[in-house]
Formats: sequence, C-alpha cells, structure tokens
Amino acid sequence: MATTAKKLKNISEIRRYFHRNEDPVYFVSATNFNLLGIDEWCKNFKYISYIDCYDGQHPNVFCPSEQPHAEFTSIEDINNYLLQHKEVIDFITGRGGKPKLVFLMFDEKTERLCKEQGWDVWFPKASLRNRIDNKIETVRIGDKAGVPSVPNTLSEIESYEQLQEVAKAAKLGTDLVLQSAYGDSGHTTFFIKSASDFRKHQHEIIGQGEIKVMKRINCRGSAIEACATKNGTIVGPLMTELVGFSELTPYRGGWCGNEIFATSFTAKLREKAKTYTHLFGEQLRKEGYRGYFELDFLIDQKSREIYLGELNPRITGASSMTNHAAFAHADAPLFLFHLLEFSGAKFDIDIDELNARWAEKDNIDSWCQMVIKHTDDTVDLITDAPATGIWKLNNDGTAEYDRFDYHRRAVTNEREAFFLRIMKPGDYRYEGADLGILVTRGRAMDDNFRMQPRTRQWIKAIRAHYRAKPLTAPAPVEAMEHSFKIM
Repeated sequence: MATTAKKLKNISEIRRYFHRNEDPVYFVSATNFNLLGIDEWCKNFKYISYIDCYDGQHPNVFCPSEQPHAEFTSIEDINNYLLQHKEVIDFITGRGGKPKLVFLMFDEKTERLCKEQGWDVWFPKASLRNRIDNKIETVRIGDKAGVPSVPNTLSEIESYEQLQEVAKAAKLGTDLVLQSAYGDSGHTTFFIKSASDFRKHQHEIIGQGEIKVMKRINCRGSAIEACATKNGTIVGPLMTELVGFSELTPYRGGWCGNEIFATSFTAKLREKAKTYTHLFGEQLRKEGYRGYFELDFLIDQKSREIYLGELNPRITGASSMTNHAAFAHADAPLFLFHLLEFSGAKFDIDIDELNARWAEKDNIDSWCQMVIKHTDDTVDLITDAPATGIWKLNNDGTAEYDRFDYHRRAVTNEREAFFLRIMKPGDYRYEGADLGILVTRGRAMDDNFRMQPRTRQWIKAIRAHYRAKPLTAPAPVEAMEHSFKIM
C-alpha cells in the first residue's frame, strides 16, 4: 500500500492514499461481480476470474485458459483451482510488489496456497469466518449484541413429532420455518406446516445438528452491509431484497436481487436497522472479526418489528449495490474501508458523522439489480447469449444491445440497463444456473413488494436473447459444476 506515517483524518486523505497505492490487490472469484468498480478507486487493483463476462474487453480482468480440473463443488474450489493455475501464478508474480488477495469465499486450503506463494489474504481467518457464518452462532452473537432474532429455539430435530414438541415448548405455534447451520437462502430454509411438509425435507433436517426453529412471520427481506474497523463499525444503507420471484429463481425463498432507494421502509425502521447493525458489528469486533460483513433483516408486516435474519461475514451479492450508491461516489465505497483496515494504515475519522451522512436521503439514489437464473427443470446447450454491456428496452417490450460498457453508471434512465453475462454460448443451462445480472435505475418492485410490469418486461426481453439446443447425449457432470451459488 502507499506509505504514510501520519494518521488519515478525512475522506480526502483516504481517497488519495488508495489513489497512490503501490502494492497489487487481487479479487479472486468466479466473476468480478461482487466488487465491480473497486479497481477505479484503488490503484493496482485487479480481478482474477474463472468466467470471462467481458469477452476479454475489461482492462483489469484476467481470466486464465481452461485447464483440466476436478469437479467444482463450491466457490472455494474455483478459487483454489485459480491459485494453482500456472498462468495466474505467473500473472501475479510478474506484476511484482507484495500481493494482497481478497475473496468472496475461501477456506484453509486457500490460505495455505497463498502462504506458499508469499501472498497475504486480507480477510479474517477462514476458521473464524466459518464459525460465525453458522446460522446458529449468528443467533447467539445477536443475543449478546442485543439484536433480536425472530422468536426461535435451537434444537436437534429427530422427527416431526419431536419438532412439534420443541415448537410447543418455545411457544412458536405450528407454522414454522427451519434453517440448518450453513447454506444458501432457498436451499436450507424449510417451511414446515404439516407432516407432509416435513417429509419432503426430513433428509436435510434430521441428523444435521442443531436446527434453528422459528415462528413463521409475514415478513419483508432487507439487507445492510457494514465494515467493522478498529475505529468502529461503518454502516451502509438498508436495501430491500427480491426474494423468491418465479421470473428470476426456481427457489422458494431464494435471494434474487436488491433495490436501493432513499425511502426504503420507514425512517424509524431504517434507523433501527442502522443501530442494530452497529451493535452487531461491535460484537463482531469482540469476537475477533474485522472487515466487511452483511446482515439480513426480516421486517414483520404485522407488528412492524425488525429481526435479525442471518449474517454473511464477507462481501455479498448486494455489495455491488452498496459500493455504487451515491454516498460511495461522494465519499468512498464501503469496501475501501475494508482494504484500509487490513492495510495497517492509521486512520482516525468520525465514524458517527460518516454513518449519519450516509443515511441522509440525498446520499442514496435509486437502483435495482436482478439475478436471472434458469428457472425450468431442463438441461440444454446455450447457442446464443446476450453480451455484457448497455441494453435498451423498446416500446414493444423487446430489448436490444446498445454498446459495450462495464460501468453501471453508464445507464442513464430506466429504459436502459447494464447486463453482466455469466453463462455464454457453449455452456450447459440447467435449473438454477445463473444466466446473468441485470442492473437498472429505479425500482424493481412497487410499495407492496410486487414486481413491477417494467421489471417483467426487462427479464422477459433479456431471456429472449438466450437460445439453446436440446442435448443429443447426457450432459457431462462437470458441465453443471456451478450448480452452487457463485455470487
């Protein structure tokens, strides 16, 4: 990093510090989606990606050639493959300096591979991240911080009858939501109201250790990102979540996008979410964690209470929204404070003042992003796919490619959108596969959290540019190796 002996005391000094950065920083992941644009804030920041979303046109994205590898079962597998790839090693070594690496996901093997090369991992240890990523542990951390969860109890589950007894003892009723310790939204969240509901998922519940058993509430999902630093916890704005829309995802309860706008929820709820996030961040610091994290909050539509949903001790699919909001362009992206925390540079800024400024309406503009998955229970081979860049929505509901760009800020109005292609011609398309991300100005939903007609138009129009042919033989197993969440 740029050397400085004095404390950085304001945003201007922090921005200059990164503008002069000398040590290379790399974001290694399946794509560069989560940290789009950070390369323009931090000198010598590069992306090392497995999937080339830009057909070689992004100046700071490096994608090595495909090499034989074992079947991928996680993002960690992808990252560990990349870190052992000769072209990646040569690329990092050839650029010199003291490499710093950041990831969406990593494990102990990732840490070992980096240590062998003399590269620093700028995140807390994988073992710590794994411990606090446990949904059961999140409840306990929240309790210590004074951040309430939906009424729940924690218990191992042996049968439906025993589940009923556990719920009755905790006064949770009979309409329940169960979550196992780890997993993605929509995959390890189970809605149980009857014995038949339980039978559908019992193999994912019984024998899985402690299960979070919750009272089912009519809620709206929201997300908020923050960064725990030595000076305190910096908190971003509260965002709405798109959840379970069949136009976008085949998974009930599955996350499929976000909105950011100044009046999301009431001022009281936004303030409470900010307070809870700050309290949780301070408790994370006591647990030994520092850096970027995200909290999901559930807002009860009946009582208007706000509850802790889950913790993601990392950057997330919502990070692109947080780091491109108006406040980020006025001050600095939230992720820059994560890099600052791990850089070792001394800084002393008024975090309370920063948090208050970032919460002001004038510092939050309106955007939405939608993650478009293949929703049919089919497997085929993609022959045509929409390119990454700026698209325009026509009056007849069709969309046409306008120009290449990798900046979402190039979108000028709600009839334009930035599309980031994930799956390309030659890829196998299967249920749950991530086709791409669509980002546009304005809102995807109305005030009642229903998808707006314009949103449906955009999704249908982009999908129409994907074409595929039926398989003449079974798809090889490795063709569907990304059937896990990659963003």
